[in-house]
Order: sequence, then structure tokens, then C-alpha cells
Amino acid sequence: MDSVAASAQGSQSVAHEYAKSGSMTLRDTFARPLRDLRISVTDRCNFRCVYCMPKEVFGRDFQFLPRAELLTFEEIARLARVFAAHGVEKLRITGGEPLVRRNLERLVAMLAETEGIRDIAMTTNGSLLAQKAQVLTDAGLQRVTVSLDSLDEAVFQEMNDVGFPVARVLEGIEAAAAAGLAPVKVNMVVKRSVNEDSILEMADYFRGSGHMLRFIEYMDVGTTNGWRLDEVVPAAEIVRLVESEWPLEPVEANYRGEVASRYRYADGEGEIGVIASVTQPFCRDCTRARLSAEGELYTCLFASRGHDLRSLLRAGASDEEIAGRLSAIWTVRGDRYSEVRTAETARRPKVEMSHIGG
Repeated sequence: MDSVAASAQGSQSVAHEYAKSGSMTLRDTFARPLRDLRISVTDRCNFRCVYCMPKEVFGRDFQFLPRAELLTFEEIARLARVFAAHGVEKLRITGGEPLVRRNLERLVAMLAETEGIRDIAMTTNGSLLAQKAQVLTDAGLQRVTVSLDSLDEAVFQEMNDVGFPVARVLEGIEAAAAAGLAPVKVNMVVKRSVNEDSILEMADYFRGSGHMLRFIEYMDVGTTNGWRLDEVVPAAEIVRLVESEWPLEPVEANYRGEVASRYRYADGEGEIGVIASVTQPFCRDCTRARLSAEGELYTCLFASRGHDLRSLLRAGASDEEIAGRLSAIWTVRGDRYSEVRTAETARRPKVEMSHIGG
């Protein structure tokens, strides 16, 4: 452990700053600060979405992580404290599907007590949200993002591939809003010749609802979804399509590193967002790290490998030693996959989205 901490000292001296709050903010080789931590709490999901966990790969015989290999809530909360002390201000709980992890509200309550954390959010497929929204809000959850790829029953069930109905996801969205998690962000992954015909119906449904619909370009995350560039519907095309029905005005970003480009309806009926990781990369402003369910730290959504933090936790490392390891990882980070994407890099082995939550 001492050697790990020692190896980090040099990079720490040139790559951190003290924020006004007194926390030590780490910066990578492109001067990008560490601000956001996405925490996967499980690699399991009750959907088999074709762009994330295709059934032919994640079938009945697929071996998910045994419970003993998952980080405990106490271990996650401890890592969150270390990350917060080094600049992280926002936490997002992901999966797999996070709500299949039992008693998730207990983790939310623990994270809500973390000094320096000002925002706790969750991304979910919405299937269990109607039952859990209020208890999660009571525990300290502040925001929620729900994945919904179509309002057309046949299309949605084709994409989730388990026959799950649209209505129950919509119930989850409304339950979240009623519990105080409004505005809900609704994410629609758009795949050419699969659900692009649902774009206008989705826009029409969520216009004026108080929720924010975000269209996401189909991405080459992992290696199991059979990604092809010709299946990507560019964000610019999506914006033009929506604008052909309802005039739009661009909106300035709320903060550095905001992944969605936002547009407001000219008639005041809300906003849409587009996430264009393929055609308009935003790597230069990426402030996000990802923690997998078994404690691997990934510095890019498209990374080939992670960095083991669980072993440090379970070997009795101090917070200072874990912080040293974190600094050694982040301060040499040079990831910008989307900006340098080629046909060759798109085919290289990458961590699956279901493993680190997008």
C-alpha cells in the first residue's frame, strides 16, 4: 500500500488544486477536473435491450457477478467520501438496473450524508420506479433519469426484448414526479430502422409535460451490441426532424461537461436534449469517472479495462492510500475515445455498458 501512495505523490503535486470548499480537485492530462462519479450497484438487469444487453449474449446461462464480489453499501459510501474529498460533487447511481439491488434506498441515505456531494441522481429503466420513487426521495435522491425508447408498444417491447409494457414505465415516470423528482429526464436511444419513427411521437408526448426528453445517438459501447455506424441517427438529423414540427431555440449549457446539447421549444412548451457522442464528441469537457459494481474504476465509457479499488478496500488500505491510488489514476488520464474514434478503435474490446451504467 505504501508504494502505491508514494507513486502518486509526484503526479498529485502538479495535477490538483484546492477548491474554495477546501477539497482537493484532481485534474487529468487535459486539465479536466474530476467532478462526477457514476456508481454501478449491480451488473444485473431485468431488460435485455438490444443496444446494451442483447439476449443472445446475456441469456439464461450468463454468469453475473456473485453477491460476494459486489461492493457493499458501506464500501461504496466510503469510496464516495474519498472521491468527494478530491473534487467529486455529483453522484449518479446506475447498473445494470439499479432498482434490482435490494434496499437501494439505504445506500442513497448513506450517500446523502457525504460532505461535499450536492447532487445524487439515478438512471433506471423505470420498471420498478413506481414502487420505489417515494422511498428513494425520502432517502435523499434528488433526480432520476428514465430510459424509454418508444411509446409504440411493439417497438418498445422489441427493444427491451422481455415484453415489458410502455404503460408501466410511464407510471414510474409519473410516480417519480409525484415524489418530488421532477423534472424527470427521459432518455431515448435512437437506432436507425428500429425506433427512429418514434422520435416525433415521443417529442409530442413529452412536450409540455414538465419532463425533459433527451435523444441519444446509438453508441459503440462494449462489443456485444453489433454496433454499426450506419445505424446511428445523427443528433443534427433528430433536431431537424423535431424542428420541422415545432420551432426550437438552442440553450446554453448549465455547466462544463453537460453531455446534452439543449433546445427549448419556441412556444415555451419545454426542452429537448441531444447526446451526440458519435457525431459531435464532447470528450474535452468530460469530468466523469465510473465505478463498476465490483469496484473497478473506469475513466472512460469506452475503456478496455478498469482499475481495482476493491482490493485496496478489503486489504485494509487507509483513505489516504485509496486517495493516492485515485490520484495516480486520474492525473495520467488522457481518454478521448469519441474524438479519435475510427472503424478500428470501434471494434476493440471495451467494457460493456451494462457493467458500468453508461
